[in-house]
Order: sequence, then structure tokens, then C-alpha cells
Amino acid sequence: MKPKQSGQFITVGVDFDNTLVSYDNLIHRVAAERGLIGPQSGLTKKRIRDSIRKLPEGEIKWQKLQALVYGPRIGEAAPAPGSVEFLEECSRNGVKVKIISHKTEFANYDETGTNLRCAALSWLNQHCYFDSPSHGLSRDDVYFEATRKGKLDRISQLECTHFIDDLEETFLEESFPLRVLKILYSTQVSVPKPADVHLAGDWRRITDNFFHAEK
Repeated sequence: MKPKQSGQFITVGVDFDNTLVSYDNLIHRVAAERGLIGPQSGLTKKRIRDSIRKLPEGEIKWQKLQALVYGPRIGEAAPAPGSVEFLEECSRNGVKVKIISHKTEFANYDETGTNLRCAALSWLNQHCYFDSPSHGLSRDDVYFEATRKGKLDRISQLECTHFIDDLEETFLEESFPLRVLKILYSTQVSVPKPADVHLAGDWRRITDNFFHAEK
């Protein structure tokens, strides 16, 4: 997954939810507060989701939890470990970064009416993504799309050379741009994947492979 040779144009697209921002600890905290899991339940989003979905009306309970976490309580979420360092390396090496996310404006089960896109931008501001020269990002580098197709079209329009996402489904779409290198950000390093998808268990590994691996 190394960048192309020096002098060639490189644009890395990065997904937002569960890729640039980590919700695992927040989801666990909110789920425990609402009595949906016990305090010793597994911390990962997937294990919590699977547990909640087994409850009566579990899918609705899960969607309400997500609405809270992605909306009014997103300020309690943290940057994914190592993601900030990756952005800093991109800035130092002249690699452009675009945040491209499938994100609707409002969640179906959010009783607060929080605009999810505004909440995400507020989170980015809160963590100084836009006012730090070392990150190399501006508000114009963030794109929220109403559909997955819109997200894929944006990846193509911005001529991304690489895309980093936590969802394998993104890369399985037939309309995913052919020439974009696919990087699956997943802590489940044994997860099966298509042959053309590069699996990275954490951001530090992505950074090392991009910038520190032997040429």
C-alpha cells in the first residue's frame, strides 16, 4: 500500500465514522448507561451491536444508540489511535487527504434532531483538524454524501489514489473506482477479504507502510 513514486500525484481518501474517529469506548459507555449491556461486555462496536440486536426490538435500540453517539454525544468520541500521526506524515510528505463519508444529515431515531454532519464538523473542529498546519486539512477537504453511491462517485471525482475504510462493503461495490488502492482498516486482522483489498489492523501500520517501509 505504499504511495506512488515521488513526483506522482497522491490523494488519500479517508472514511470518517469508525475509521478516522473511534466510537468503541463511547458506544460501550452509552450502551451500559442505557442498560443494554453489562459493564463487562466486549468493548468493540461489533460485539456490542450483535449483543443489542438480540434484545427485543434490538435493531431499533441499536439505531437509537448510534443516533446518540454519532450526534449529540459525538464530542465524547476520540480520534482513532495513530490517525493523527498519519495525517501529519501526509502533510509533511505532500500527500493530499480528503475525508469522504456516507453520512445523512439526520438519524431516524434521534429525538434531539441533531444534524449529524454539523456534529461531525464540530468534532473535527474540537480536535483541531482545521487549524493545525501539521494536519494539512481544511473544511473544503471534507465531503459528506447522502448515499454510498454518492460516496463512491466523490472518490472518483476527487481522483483518489488510495481509500481507507472500515467497511469491506465499500470495496465490494461494483462502482468502486477501479484504479483506487483499497485499504481496509480493521482490527480483526483475520477477517476474510478480497484479494485486491489491503488489510491494515491499525493506523500505525498504515503509516509505516506508506512512509517508512523500505523502497
